[in-house]
Amino acid sequence: MPGMATDPELLDAWRAGDASAGEALFKRYYGLVSRFFANKVSTDPADLIQDTFMGCLRGRERLRDDAAFRKYVFGVAYNLLREHYRARHADKFDPQTSSCADLLPGPGTMMAKGDEQGLLLAALRRIPLPLQVVLELFYWEDMTSATIAEILDEPHGTIRTRLRRARELLGKAIAGLDAEPGVVHRTATDLDGWAAQVRAAAAG
Repeated sequence: MPGMATDPELLDAWRAGDASAGEALFKRYYGLVSRFFANKVSTDPADLIQDTFMGCLRGRERLRDDAAFRKYVFGVAYNLLREHYRARHADKFDPQTSSCADLLPGPGTMMAKGDEQGLLLAALRRIPLPLQVVLELFYWEDMTSATIAEILDEPHGTIRTRLRRARELLGKAIAGLDAEPGVVHRTATDLDGWAAQVRAAAAG
């Protein structure tokens, strides 16, 4: 039964033509993939979500550790996000320094349930994309820096440095936004707490 199968078993069954296996895999990971794209695009990410699952299907050979399927999904999604920006903003997209706000002004599609959450999401979109991804994987998905390094195919030390730099730039981005001083102070002084609330809201 699809509900009892492992992720790689579902992927293999889907490749063999079992549509129900593909549907089961989609249900398992739809929320995770949707959350990944939500604060990085300003339109409905449905096409990117669909492309992520198709990318997982086409790249099955790259999944050498069946226990690492979740990391595999994030790796595919991240590569697609960069391709998405490169295709639409080739003239100004720098994969290391461009932010979502640089390329797509306006709010993302992740909903906030309070001023502090909204400020945090807006600030995240104003830091370079690789740093935003590192922070969101760390906070939203509860991943260690070592796991993030595997997903992004970067040295562990590089990711630890990026996490430190990302927190620093996020604090500056929060302070630079036009918001009530009390909201800025509460958000900047309790990033872990507000990030946890945003994660809980996104999971719900």
